Amino acid sequence: MPSIYDQDLPRNEANFAPISPLSFIERTAEVYPDRLAIVHGPLRQTWGETHARARRLASALQRAGIGKNDTVAVMLPNTPPMVEAHFGVPMAGAVLNALNTRLDAETIAFMLDHGEAKVVIVDPEFAPTMQKALALRQSTAPLLVIDVQDALFTGEATPIGSATYEAFLAGGDPAFAWQLPADEWDAICLNYTSGTTGNPKGVVYHHRGAAINAISNVLEWDMPKHAVYLWTLPMFHCNGWCFPWTVAARAGVNVCLRRVEAQAIFDAIRNHGVTHYCGAPIVHGLLVNAPAAMKEGIPAGVKAMVAGAAPPASMIEGMEAMGFDLTHVYGLTEVYGPATVCAKHEAWDALDIGERARLNARQGVRYHLQRDVRVLNPETMLPVPQDGETMGEIMFKGNIAMKGYLKNPGATAEAFAGGWFHSGDLAVQYPDGYFKIKDRSKDIIISGGENISSIEVEDVLYRHPDVLAAAVVARPDPKWGETPCAFVELKLGAQTTPEAIVAHCKKHLAGFKVPRFVVFGELPKTSTGKIQKFELRKQAGSARAIDV
Repeated sequence: MPSIYDQDLPRNEANFAPISPLSFIERTAEVYPDRLAIVHGPLRQTWGETHARARRLASALQRAGIGKNDTVAVMLPNTPPMVEAHFGVPMAGAVLNALNTRLDAETIAFMLDHGEAKVVIVDPEFAPTMQKALALRQSTAPLLVIDVQDALFTGEATPIGSATYEAFLAGGDPAFAWQLPADEWDAICLNYTSGTTGNPKGVVYHHRGAAINAISNVLEWDMPKHAVYLWTLPMFHCNGWCFPWTVAARAGVNVCLRRVEAQAIFDAIRNHGVTHYCGAPIVHGLLVNAPAAMKEGIPAGVKAMVAGAAPPASMIEGMEAMGFDLTHVYGLTEVYGPATVCAKHEAWDALDIGERARLNARQGVRYHLQRDVRVLNPETMLPVPQDGETMGEIMFKGNIAMKGYLKNPGATAEAFAGGWFHSGDLAVQYPDGYFKIKDRSKDIIISGGENISSIEVEDVLYRHPDVLAAAVVARPDPKWGETPCAFVELKLGAQTTPEAIVAHCKKHLAGFKVPRFVVFGELPKTSTGKIQKFELRKQAGSARAIDV
């Protein structure tokens, strides 16, 4: 017999609506239509204007035959059309595929075919790559190409499309009556993983997850109304960690940035009153190591979010010296970017920098609206002891998780085996519930039967005053099986030697963990600043041995 709470209490339009980040811009445009939404060079665009332009885009897409679950790809830097696409594309019922602008034409062609894109919007900077990609497509399905024109682009612009972005928008209705999705489980975005081995996998986001992660961003950062957010993090990376929707929810300001350069970042902070920005460690390191003159006049209290690797003590100290407040988050493409946070406690403020760095280096605890994050034994699927020593795999459960991998049911089933999303990151969990990554499962170095965490060795390398960036990979060894090989990028003007690096490591590591090979040089990085260890593994075999 039905419960009394299910009798005569029907779900209807008056008491239930799907959760979607599209509702954020609708409310902000109604409540704060004249508030500044976008800054790009001389451009100043309000939320009322941004909403109208997003509706124009949605209307124009529908008039071009684009509808529910059609893929609209964009190859754009952090410019106004990229912000508008995060609303206009799903308003048309379509799925936004933000392409990584650093990828080669072959990979872009694969993504266009695999995602079955029907439209692609292209910035002039990336038109040459896109033109090559279009020629490499296997699909014969028609693809509408739209050229964006940007006055801040100083290179040679060669049109490759059949329409310009502004002309396309002009054909749309600024009062277009878009609808929330009938089901919040509907796809909103398609993002591709890095694909370091084989073809990249297409990660599908749903409206519910996008909205919930966007709101969790607000909660983790205590983000106020009208925050001024600087776009240093690429919006193609996990949809900018869902911050296009977060900024809309707070009626904030999107300060666009075509290129990530220290001078441009400091100028934007001074000129526009930037309050928040996100980035990989390489971005924060860029600011910390910038000349003192470049930092003059920077206001205290700027909030910075870092992910991709744990912030070393030198970074935390450097950020504090500038008056910045650093928050460490962790996640993956499959969980919409960050889905855990190293939530800080007031008691930590009284600790010395070394201890604070140790605590802040942990990946932390689940986001407010994520159901659960645990370190589990991947064989038994049981939680590991919270002793800070027993390793397991970080696993997620809840709304902030992808629908799955596009056209890849096998990989989807494997990722969600046992009712959890398997991250592939190995970690320990502490008595206070906070967890810390020890390594990717593929990055553990097994030397003479002993497991060596590459992250542990990297943490020690970062403590050396001359080290700007570091990565440790396994190098095949006839005696030990594998030994650690360190790749080190030095700060400008540094004069240290490989022997000095090894001597430094000996002070902090057990002998078998000390790198036996040290290579100096610039480290290969992804477009989001992550170090590409698979490239370093190729180079490790030719590294010079150091006497340890």
